[in-house]
Formats: sequence, C-alpha cells, structure tokens
Amino acid sequence: MSFDRFSRAVAGALLFAVVVGGPAVPAFAGPRDEAVMVVERWLDAFTASDVDAIVALYAADATFMGTSSRTVLTASADIRRYFEQALRNNRPRGATLGERVVAELADGTVLVTGLDTTTSVRAGEPVSTPGRVTFVIAKRGDTWRIVHFHRSALPN
Repeated sequence: MSFDRFSRAVAGALLFAVVVGGPAVPAFAGPRDEAVMVVERWLDAFTASDVDAIVALYAADATFMGTSSRTVLTASADIRRYFEQALRNNRPRGATLGERVVAELADGTVLVTGLDTTTSVRAGEPVSTPGRVTFVIAKRGDTWRIVHFHRSALPN
C-alpha cells in the first residue's frame, strides 16, 4: 500500500472514530478474514434469494457441487441455473454457518469448511436442512472469489 493510500485509510478511520465513536485504528483484514467475508456475503445473498449477488461471488472457473447437484458444475451459466432453481422456490430461504474451520492453504487461497443450516418453506411449513459445506476461496487479481464449493446434507 502506498503511503498516500495508507494516509487516507488512517484519516478515514479517524473520521469514522470521531463520527461514530469507534476505535481510531484502521483494520486491515488478512486472507482468512477476507475469505470469511466472502462466505458472509454468500450467506446474505442466499438468505435474500439474490441470484445475481451469489453468482458474482464465484470465479469464472469455479467447481460447484450443491446439495441437489447430480454432477460437478464447472460453467458459470450452470451455477446460475442451479441458484435460479434453488433460490426462487420455497421462500423465504435462509442460511447460517455455525461450527467452522478456516485454514490458509497457500498464499491467496483459503479453505472455509463447517456445519451449516439452510432453511426454506415448503407447503407452508418451515424446513431446516443441516449440512456440511466447504468453500475454497482464492484471490483473483484484487478480488476474493469462490473457486470451489461443496455442500451436502448432514446424515441422520
């Protein structure tokens, strides 16, 4: 980061502290934090049934295996179709990630895996599906993207 950008970041943090009353120390997220933020955006987009927002989180060459996938999806258009079907039905939808492990696999590549719960409404009744989920998130240019996703229902 250049000195000029750093100075602006510090000045912004100070202004934030004065206006909001928060700490005057700028927070610089590391790879693990950046990856977790991608997962948080994924959870928010899933809960909002926002197909465009969720698909935008995936790299163009991502591999994808959703809970109801019968094959490994490798094309962005196929991932979009999956979420169009999954998120536009049985609303409202929801997703939370509970127990998780975050591991930096290599420079610019982070694994986030854990136990999640998705929710939906079918025939007017709430349905909760606990599962196992894995995200591999990699930095592509200046942006962190999901490069691999797998979710399966938790066995009974």
